[in-house]
Amino acid sequence: MAGVLRAWFGYYFLVFVMRIAGRRPGKQMTPMDFILIFFCGGLMLTTIVGNDRSLTNALAQITTIAVAHYVLTWLRQISPRVGRWVDGTPLVLLANGKWHTRTLQNMRLSDDDVMAMARNNNIKTLEEIKYAVLERNGEISTIPDEEKQKD
Repeated sequence: MAGVLRAWFGYYFLVFVMRIAGRRPGKQMTPMDFILIFFCGGLMLTTIVGNDRSLTNALAQITTIAVAHYVLTWLRQISPRVGRWVDGTPLVLLANGKWHTRTLQNMRLSDDDVMAMARNNNIKTLEEIKYAVLERNGEISTIPDEEKQKD
């Protein structure tokens, strides 16, 4: 039973830590971001498993984590507040040619990160972007300024 409680607590603790650590676009994750994710997961795994390496304990812990994940996704669906806490909200990084520098700093992003994503969407210059938004899933959406693209 102790292993099940450790798994339950560990899952929610990792969700909390990754939420605090911030979100970066998957395509723009640095090696340090990957190290943080895998290292935290590995450390938590060691704590969860402890000295009990039985098949029964492993199955109980896997089931516990699956149930914890199901409960969290269910709570996200029924409560917008939980959804905002777990996933965050979309954040405007650029609007009408003006950078939201505080948001960029808080999310540990640079204008170069936004421009890299814009170039992936065939937007070549800053003037062609009307809005750039950091989405809940960590991706950067760039909304082109139709008037400037026609020129």
